[in-house]
Amino acid sequence: MANITKKVSWSSRCDEFGAVGEETPLLNGSDQARPLRQMSSGSTVFQIGRLSTVDLEEEIIAEEDSASGRPKEIAHNEKLLSLKFESLDYDNIENQLFLEEERRMSFLAFRCLEISRWVICGLIGFLTGLIACFIDIVVEQLAGIKYKVIKENIVRFTEAGGLSISLILWAVLNSSFVMLGAIMVAFFEPIAAGSGIPQIKCYLNGVKIPRVVRLKTLVIKVCGVICSVVGGLAVGKEGPMIHSGAVVAAGVSQGRSTSLKRDFKIFEYFRRDTEKRDFVSAGAAAGVSAAFGAPVGGVLFSLEEGASFWNQMLTWRIFFASMISTFTLNFFLSVYHNKTGDLSNPGLINFGSFESEAMGYNLYEIPLFMAMGALGGLLGALFNFLNYWLTIFRIRYVHRPCLQVMEAVLVAAVTAAVAFIMIYFSVDCQPLAPDHTEEYPLQLFCADGEYNSMATAFFNTPERSVRSLFHNPRGTYNALTLGLFTLTYFFLACWTYGLSVSAGVFIPSLLIGAAWGRLCGILLASTTSTASTWADPGKYALIGAAAQLGGIVRMTLSLTVIMMEATGNVTYGLPIMLVLMTAKIVGDYFQEGLYDIHIKLQSVPFLHWEAPATSHWLTAREVMSSPVICLNRIEKVGTIVDILSNTSTNHNGFPVVVQVSVDDEPAKLCGLILRSQLIVLLKHKVFVELARSRLTQRKLQLKDFRDAYPRFPPIQSIHVSQDERECMMDLTEFMNPTPYTVPLETSLPRVFKLFRALGLRHLVVVDDENRVNGLVTRKDLARYHLGKHGLEELHLAQT
Repeated sequence: MANITKKVSWSSRCDEFGAVGEETPLLNGSDQARPLRQMSSGSTVFQIGRLSTVDLEEEIIAEEDSASGRPKEIAHNEKLLSLKFESLDYDNIENQLFLEEERRMSFLAFRCLEISRWVICGLIGFLTGLIACFIDIVVEQLAGIKYKVIKENIVRFTEAGGLSISLILWAVLNSSFVMLGAIMVAFFEPIAAGSGIPQIKCYLNGVKIPRVVRLKTLVIKVCGVICSVVGGLAVGKEGPMIHSGAVVAAGVSQGRSTSLKRDFKIFEYFRRDTEKRDFVSAGAAAGVSAAFGAPVGGVLFSLEEGASFWNQMLTWRIFFASMISTFTLNFFLSVYHNKTGDLSNPGLINFGSFESEAMGYNLYEIPLFMAMGALGGLLGALFNFLNYWLTIFRIRYVHRPCLQVMEAVLVAAVTAAVAFIMIYFSVDCQPLAPDHTEEYPLQLFCADGEYNSMATAFFNTPERSVRSLFHNPRGTYNALTLGLFTLTYFFLACWTYGLSVSAGVFIPSLLIGAAWGRLCGILLASTTSTASTWADPGKYALIGAAAQLGGIVRMTLSLTVIMMEATGNVTYGLPIMLVLMTAKIVGDYFQEGLYDIHIKLQSVPFLHWEAPATSHWLTAREVMSSPVICLNRIEKVGTIVDILSNTSTNHNGFPVVVQVSVDDEPAKLCGLILRSQLIVLLKHKVFVELARSRLTQRKLQLKDFRDAYPRFPPIQSIHVSQDERECMMDLTEFMNPTPYTVPLETSLPRVFKLFRALGLRHLVVVDDENRVNGLVTRKDLARYHLGKHGLEELHLAQT
C-alpha cells in the first residue's frame, strides 16, 4: 500500500489551485538517486551537500506531474522543506542606487526618519490596544448573554425536569458560534487558524509565511477568536493578539494596503524587509502587552522568538509600542466600565493582586515548586505528544474545509456536553457568600444558599475561571472536583488546539495548571496540621499554571517576566523562573515545544539559535548548494528570462560574475542580485540598447522597487518580445557589490552564526581566487539541522 500523505499546510487543507503538492511542492530534489561515496572504513553514506536535494528515509510513491516533473504527493518527512516558504531579505542591498540615496539625505532627513519610526510604533501600540479592547468588550457582552440565557433555562428546568433541553440549548449555542468562526477560517483565510504564534515566530526568524500579515487575515483572526471564546471552546484570546499586533505593524509601517489597493504615500522608505521585520517585532510585543498587561514581557517575547538583529533604539521603540498598547487598552476599558481615567486594568487577562503577606513562600517550598515544574514538563510533553498525532490525523483525513468545520462543531458540542455532565453529577456544593465573586453561580441540585463549585470552573470564560482558581478562598473547591476538571479539560484543550478556528493555548494551559496546582495545595495542606498555614491553594495554583504553560510552550525568559507583570508581584520571580526552567528541561527530554512541533510539521526552514552540537566537522563545502547559476555583469535579456522562468530551480539570488581575462579562466564574483530586482528591471525594460537610443529615458530609482514591494509580479506576467530577448542588461548599478562570502573550509557553526546574527538569505562560498563554488541558503542550513540523532548517525557512519 502506498505510503502517501497529504502535504502539510498551516490550515491542513489542500491547495485551491490543483492537486496536492503542485503549487507548494516539498524540496525533495530530483527523482534520481543521490550518488554514494565510499568511506575509508568501507561504509557508504549519502553524499552531503553539492546538490540542492534532501535524502528521504521513508518510502515515497508519487505520481509525477508531466508539466513540472515534481511529485504531486509525497510522504511527509521531518527533513523535507516546503518550497512555498521563502526567506526575508533582511540584509540591506547596498547597490549604487541605495548608496546614492543615502548620501543625498541630510542629517535632518535621517532625524525625520527616526521620528517616523517612533510615530509608527506609537500607531502600532494604539491600534493593537483598540483591537484588544474591541475583542474583550464583544466577548464579554456575547458570553454574558449566552451564559444568562443558559442559566435561566437550567434554573427553570431544574425543578420542572427536562434538563436535557438545557443541554441541547448549551450545545446549540456553542456550536453556532464555533461554526461561524470555523467557516470564516476554513473557507476564507486558513492562515488565521490557531493562535498565529508559530507563524509569527517563523516571520521573526526570517521566513516569509504566505498571507500571514494580510488585512484579511487580521479581520478573520479577530472575528474568529471572538466566536471561539464565546463558543465555549477550551481556548483563549490572548495568543491571537500577538498575531493581530504583528499584522497591524506590517500594514501601518508600509503606509498602504495592498488588499484594499490604497496607497497613502507615506512611510515609503520603510517598504523593505529590513524595516518591516523590525516593526512586526514591535507589533508582536504590543500584542503580548495588550494580552497580559506585560510591556517588558512583550519586548522579551520578541527578543526570545526573533533573531539577533537588535539594537538599543529598536528595543526602546518596541518597548514604547508595548506601553502605548497597554495604556490604550486600559483607557478605553476604563471608559467602558464607567471609571474613566482608572488605568488599573492590566490586560485582557487580569490575574488579580497577589498579596505578599498572605501568599509568601519559604525556602523549603522551593523543592516542591521544582517538583511541580517537573510535573508540568511531563504533562506538557504528554499534551504535545497527543496533539502531534492528532495533527497528523487531521493532515491525512480532515483536510477539506467542510470536514474542518464539522470537526470544530463536533468539538464545541462535545465540550458543552462534557461540561454539562460534569456539573450535573457534581456533588461539590459550596455556600454562596453575600460578597461572592462568581459571575454565573449555578445552584442546580444544591441547597438554597449554595452553588455548584464545578460550574465555577466550566460555566464561565476561561479567563475568569483562572482568576477564581487563583483567588477564591480555601474550601471553594474540593480535591475530587479539581481532579476531574483537570483530567477533562486537559483532553478537551488538546483536542481543541489545531482546529480550524482562531484560538490560543495560553489560557487553557494556565487553567489546567491552576486546577492541578490548587489540587496540590489542598493535598499539601491536608498532610499535617501546620501545612495549612503555608500551603495556600492560590499560591500553588499560580505555580501550577506557570509549570503547565512552560511545559507546553517551553518559553523561559519572556514567560517569567509576563507572569511576574501579570500577577503584579516580584516576590514570585524566583519560584516562577525555577519552575519554568525545570518544566522546559524535563519537557525537552521527551518532546519539543508545541509551537516547534507545528513549525516542523509545516516543513518550514526554521533556524534555531545555535547550530547542532555535533556539526563542527561539517564545512561550507559540504553544506552549500552547487553548481550555482551565475549571471554576467552585462547579461543577455533572454538568458535572464529563461533562468527566472525555470520552474525547476526557482532561485531567489544570483551571484554576478565578471571575466577578468580573455582566457578560459573561471569568472570571479563581483556582486549579488535578487530575483525581485531582476523582475523590476525587466518590467521597466532597463536594457542597454534602449538606454543608448533614448537620451531622455527616466533613470530607475529605489522608489520603483519599493512600489513593487512586497508583491513583486511573477515572471510570467512580464512580456519580453523576441527582439528584446537579444538585448543586454547591465546589472552593475543594481547588484549588491559587497555580498557576504566565506571560504570553502568555513565550519558550519560559523556559517550558522553569520546567518542568525546578520539575518542573511544568501551566503556565497568562494575559493582562494574569489570564484563562486557554491551558495548557502537558509534551506541548506535548515536541511542539515537534523538534531542530535541525524548528525550523530551520519558522523558515526563517516568515522
